[in-house]
Amino acid sequence: QVQVVESGGGLVQVGTSLKLSCVTSGFTFRSRGMGWFRQAPGKERELIATITGSGETTAYSDFVKGRFTISKDNAKNTVFLQMNDLQPEDTAVYFCGVSRDFGYSVHLDGYRYWGQGTRVTVSS
Repeated sequence: QVQVVESGGGLVQVGTSLKLSCVTSGFTFRSRGMGWFRQAPGKERELIATITGSGETTAYSDFVKGRFTISKDNAKNTVFLQMNDLQPEDTAVYFCGVSRDFGYSVHLDGYRYWGQGTRVTVSS
């Protein structure tokens, strides 16, 4: 049974940092790309960053602007999202997705499994 569990969200001040974690089980982690998405109230789920199974190749949405970094620890079956210089517009529920194959995907339908999300609120 595949499990995907995000953690690390919370209430933070503008300009601070958070590191999200996504622990997985039930599949061969190193053979799957992973992605971080977010969904703000009243908006669609959008891609933040994605990474290949090996962890060697990444891709980011333009709005990240170098503030966020995705990484993958294949020994711990965990993918991370380091978020720096958080802004109020970063307030959302953050989701971790498991890609359908080794590569990464920038599209929602490229992901087979999802976690329940972790909420990030950035206060000014």
